[in-house]
Amino acid sequence: MNKSRFTDSQIIAVLKQAQAGAPVPELCREHGISSATFYKWRSKFGGMDVSMVARMKELEEENRRLKKMYAEAQLSTDLLKEALGKKMVRPSQRREMAQSAVTSGRTNIRHACQTFAVSQTCFRYQAKASEQNARIADWLVRLTTAHRDWGFGLCYLYLRNVKGFGWNHKRVYRIYRELELNLRIKPKKRLVRERPEPLAVPEAINQVWSMDFMHDQLADGRSFRLFNVLDDFNREGLGIEVDLSLPSARVIRSLEQIIEWRGKPAVIRCDNGPEYISGALLSWAQRHGIRVEHIQPGKPQQNAYVERYNRTIRYAWLARTLFDTIDQVQDKATRWLWTYNHERPNMALGGITPAMKLAMAA
Repeated sequence: MNKSRFTDSQIIAVLKQAQAGAPVPELCREHGISSATFYKWRSKFGGMDVSMVARMKELEEENRRLKKMYAEAQLSTDLLKEALGKKMVRPSQRREMAQSAVTSGRTNIRHACQTFAVSQTCFRYQAKASEQNARIADWLVRLTTAHRDWGFGLCYLYLRNVKGFGWNHKRVYRIYRELELNLRIKPKKRLVRERPEPLAVPEAINQVWSMDFMHDQLADGRSFRLFNVLDDFNREGLGIEVDLSLPSARVIRSLEQIIEWRGKPAVIRCDNGPEYISGALLSWAQRHGIRVEHIQPGKPQQNAYVERYNRTIRYAWLARTLFDTIDQVQDKATRWLWTYNHERPNMALGGITPAMKLAMAA
């Protein structure tokens, strides 16, 4: 609506002239208005003074503003009711809601952004395709496909420490979330237990080795065992021996094979299994000047390094595959052992691999 070229005081002055007896046609000709405009003024402002007209216009403006506020509030309520049951946690989800409301023609950008708590900058932002983002996504998909037990932490540490990429962790995590590669978070059980004494960390290789057995079954139901040996210094897996039966003689043979290329340890920590307390193993260790350190019965936490290593083996591949033969298990163990030592970042080592830890200590 076009604004009148007459002010409130001018309109009131014209009406007062008419009340004083001036002919209406002459007033209309003098002020350049039509008779319809004059009678419209008189029906609206008749009997008022300038202050009353100004007050009336203020009330009209306030009434218009309140009606607009009510309409916007009602529209916001309707939009939020339609969004009930939909996720509006992330900014991208709220932006989609706002864009849908604007596209439907029910509201404008400003009101939609206020309703869904989205800035107008975020609403108008257009993501630019990046070759580097595609490369990050490709690496993440390849890693999570090859290592299904790896979460974001291991994937990022592998890309940064093993492959040498300098990508920001927030950028990699954003792409990781967009690809929906998150592992299911298992809630921890709140158990009240005594805090065990922390294990001493060796200062060099071959100071302390840990060894332990694991058990599983083949597809035909036969049980087999895994004999694991670990260097506590850099958490390096020194060997995985697989067979249906692993008596003390096989344990001694496996240790001798490792000593040929690794060197002799000062201490070997183990539990109280029959293979470890046998006279053959103890005599062999005494001849080679190796001290066998047995943990207390019923306290596997005293051999925590190899126990944690066993868990990694279990979740990484042993519990994920049903093997038909012992040779299949041994082949899988040998290939995985190289990956564990050279490619898998270890959280206990600050995110580097056992091989990198060994190279740094050389």
